[in-house]
Amino acid sequence: MRRKLLRELAQEGITDRRVLDAMFVVPRHLFFEKAFVEKAYENNAFPIGEGQTISQPYTVAYQTQLLNVQATDKVLEIGTGSGYQACVLAEMGARVITIERNHKLFEKARQLIAQLGYQNITVVFGDGYEGAPVYAPFDKILVTAAAPQVPPKLFEQLKTGGVMVIPVGNDDSQNMLKITKLSETDYKEETGPMFKFVPMLKGKID
Repeated sequence: MRRKLLRELAQEGITDRRVLDAMFVVPRHLFFEKAFVEKAYENNAFPIGEGQTISQPYTVAYQTQLLNVQATDKVLEIGTGSGYQACVLAEMGARVITIERNHKLFEKARQLIAQLGYQNITVVFGDGYEGAPVYAPFDKILVTAAAPQVPPKLFEQLKTGGVMVIPVGNDDSQNMLKITKLSETDYKEETGPMFKFVPMLKGKID
């Protein structure tokens, strides 16, 4: 089932072998409730509770490929959710700081990531709009929820020369943006295709 999914992703334009290899290794079915494990290797998003979803595999692959993760990168992920995307990044050798605003999802993801043995992932309970200044600056930032604009504090925490991948738009649809930071005030913006993500919300839910 995993190989079939990866063949489908390759046919849809995912060409980075490292991304496909990482997604082959990470057991996506473990991020599902037992009653729904047969859905794990379908190319669809799926609810994980608390009004959130585990992203469609194509979306995970597309964002990760766009980020161009290197083994030495320190990556900030906004929106831990199930923890699956963080594990894909970690499998590629990145040092991952991932933020989740919902405490129930935070605890669940933190425990599962620990059980899977990823020591290069730190799960933080916090507000994604604030980023993680104590761990900054970051080589890469990946946002897995839709923002109306690029959050200023995330741009501040990105290294010069670093890359942020973020879906920006309204609640109905968003463009996938690739932001390359050229200086503290300048950046290059590349606009990708339309996606639909859950909204990026401020604050925390205990």
